[in-house]
Amino acid sequence: MRQIQFEYENDASLKQELNRIDKWRLNKEVSCILFHVFSDALEPEKLRHICSLIEFTLPDALYAGCTTSGNVMNGNLNMHHITITCTVFEDPGSKVMVMQFPLTEDTEPQVTGTIADIVSRNPWIKAIELLVTIRGLSMTRFCDDLSVLPEDIKIFGGGAFADDLNEDTSFVFSSGSDCSEHSAVFVFMGGENLHIYNDWVTGWMPLGRKLKITKADHALLHELDNKPAYDIYYKYLNIANDENFFLHTLEFPFIYKHDGIDILRAPTACLTDGTLVMTADIEEGVEAYMTYGDPWNILERVSEAGKKLAGFEPQTIFLFSCAARRTFWGNDGSNRETSPFQDMAPTSGFYTSGEFLRNGKNLNQHNVTLVLTGLREGEPSGTVHNFKIKDHTLDGQASLVNRLANFVQAATEELEDTIDLLALYSITDGLTKLLNRTEIQHRITAANKKYSEDPGGVNAPSLIMLDIDDFKKVNDTYGHHEGDIVLKGLAELMRQVCNEKDGNISIGRWGGEEFMILIPELAKDDVTALAEEIRMSFEEMEFELSEKNTISVGVTTAIPGEHVDTFCGRVDSALYEAKKSGKNRTVIK
Repeated sequence: MRQIQFEYENDASLKQELNRIDKWRLNKEVSCILFHVFSDALEPEKLRHICSLIEFTLPDALYAGCTTSGNVMNGNLNMHHITITCTVFEDPGSKVMVMQFPLTEDTEPQVTGTIADIVSRNPWIKAIELLVTIRGLSMTRFCDDLSVLPEDIKIFGGGAFADDLNEDTSFVFSSGSDCSEHSAVFVFMGGENLHIYNDWVTGWMPLGRKLKITKADHALLHELDNKPAYDIYYKYLNIANDENFFLHTLEFPFIYKHDGIDILRAPTACLTDGTLVMTADIEEGVEAYMTYGDPWNILERVSEAGKKLAGFEPQTIFLFSCAARRTFWGNDGSNRETSPFQDMAPTSGFYTSGEFLRNGKNLNQHNVTLVLTGLREGEPSGTVHNFKIKDHTLDGQASLVNRLANFVQAATEELEDTIDLLALYSITDGLTKLLNRTEIQHRITAANKKYSEDPGGVNAPSLIMLDIDDFKKVNDTYGHHEGDIVLKGLAELMRQVCNEKDGNISIGRWGGEEFMILIPELAKDDVTALAEEIRMSFEEMEFELSEKNTISVGVTTAIPGEHVDTFCGRVDSALYEAKKSGKNRTVIK
């Protein structure tokens, strides 16, 4: 496998390069030739002309391309508007096929269904490269539908873009198809001796407090923490909801868990009501953080990924990097994370509006991410590549931003720890460290309500109410310190016994020497057995001064449709009966 990269300057220089490739292939063993044409200028007529010259000079060659937010050639950001990469597959078994389909919300099911059919009929396919126009379209269903392909099919690629990040127009094009603003190009690659390696790098770090997505509808993010989603950008970053909103928020995406991995997601627009428009669906209830670019962490992550890719020994490398990364580094600095790959193998690619990569079974659309794809024909040769970031120093401004961000994050984490501790204190009894009366009552009410709404779905919740027999005598005879020891001893016993039985059991101090246990879903016989185990175990406990003590126990199970006060009143009545009938016993009602 070989790769030839060059800039488009004019027709004469293009024809010269194409003729050179044509002559070269006549003297070499070549199975197929694939051109990638990337342009950061929205000039469809010029792109059509370039493609026609490729078709005329090399009629058997295939091509695919798109408009971009910048082109990568020989590992660096290329300042010419149009770059062309020619990948020559030399192994006789290597195959390439290019197809393009109109892609809209309506055509998506048909397109992904056709791709699945193509893959099933062509077992040689090992990988699919995607070039897609994605602005204004949620890619969630597209990704989900392609995730049904056999798991060994690798999928990678990028979203078309424009040099002006506020521009909504972009194009894709390919062999046999025209430039299109609403299409997807699929480049199928395979063959027995073709090997493909994929990886991805983010490096962006959480900034500030955790946010909960409280209202969302597909790709529309309405509310964070029950407030308009836009507020987070205005309040903390002073970003206005104007024509530059997308550009200004691009470097501050959200991060959250999706399909088991961390996904970065940046909004593409903001509506007048504060709703953020995303490029993929986002689920309610998900917890997310705003993020920032940490220069050191980014370069460290790139270095780690580069060393792993070096072990694959690629013959060519394709990079699909988010436009936000170029914006973050600036034109002069963006090569820091891309140029080292050229020392390993010829490296090309483009800056995207979104990056695609299959992680395990699932195809995901990323933002602010660098996707790496290495290709190799045949087995590795054993050549050692020492991947190294050439310039790991940062200017004073980047260093200052990094330290300030670290300060903000450390302060936020300390504040969140304090808030968590205060929240715990607010629901905890100070002496026994069990739930307090308010919290255990709240949980009983919630469990009773859930059961009343769906009595056939789970076992009915049950309550165990306990009271230490003759506890006043313990305090009067041995003092309140001994009484506290007895209370804490019973609390620890209940924790141990209940945790062994079911981790979902809630235990609270009801008041004084009374305790309440909420068992969400155990069968009645198991609840009774649990109550008896606690009663008999406590009877065997021995304290230093008061020696042995006993408890009386009431047990009851919820009845569908009854009020929570009736539920709690019944267990209290059972406990009263246990006390009245001799103490140190369990009564079930």
